[in-house]
Amino acid sequence: MSTSPKAGPEALLTPEESVLVLIDHQPYQFANLHSHEPMMVTNNVVGLAKAAKGYGVPTILTTVVEERGGLLIQQLQDVFPDQKPINRTFINTWQDQVVVDAVKATGRKKLIIAGLWTEICVAMPAIQAAGEGFDVYAVTDASGGVTAEAHDMAVQRMIQAGVVPITWLAVMGEWQRDWARTDRITPEDQLAALEHAGATGIATAWEQQLLNTPVAHDAPDAQPVR
Repeated sequence: MSTSPKAGPEALLTPEESVLVLIDHQPYQFANLHSHEPMMVTNNVVGLAKAAKGYGVPTILTTVVEERGGLLIQQLQDVFPDQKPINRTFINTWQDQVVVDAVKATGRKKLIIAGLWTEICVAMPAIQAAGEGFDVYAVTDASGGVTAEAHDMAVQRMIQAGVVPITWLAVMGEWQRDWARTDRITPEDQLAALEHAGATGIATAWEQQLLNTPVAHDAPDAQPVR
């Protein structure tokens, strides 16, 4: 079992300690997603993936029997165009040694998971990995279940096992920690992720627009206001 603290600064995520596993964001899984609006989950998982890429967090993509359940959704594959998802037959991702080896090869112990469905494909590996010494974080709004009850019961069960529920924008906030920092992510990558953050993303893009807008008296051929 993990012995890491559940409170204090060590409990917060950093890019250097994190590894992200995205599980089964495939058409078949979306077809019976009823705990969340499917487009919201799509938006959130793509935002999470873009943030992970921007902060240099190793990201492992995985699918289950993709020849029947469909390929990874294109919006997510486009974030990592050169990465082939690990295709499994195991329902529990943590029983697939290829996935486990890929996670362990990063040398990181803060394991962040999002997937479809929460009650099966997120809960099973999260609970098992937590029992094997990983600090596991389940991104609840980039995941979803067949019903709201199924999703909620899975989150409660994971909490009982020591898994930490978190939302995708909270993950990004913990990775950034200080908006004055410029050494972790480029402004372009940051804006690409925040495009998925609703009003926050819109406001951030607006702020960038204002910062890049020349003052009238500095603009070429500017005429005085009369």
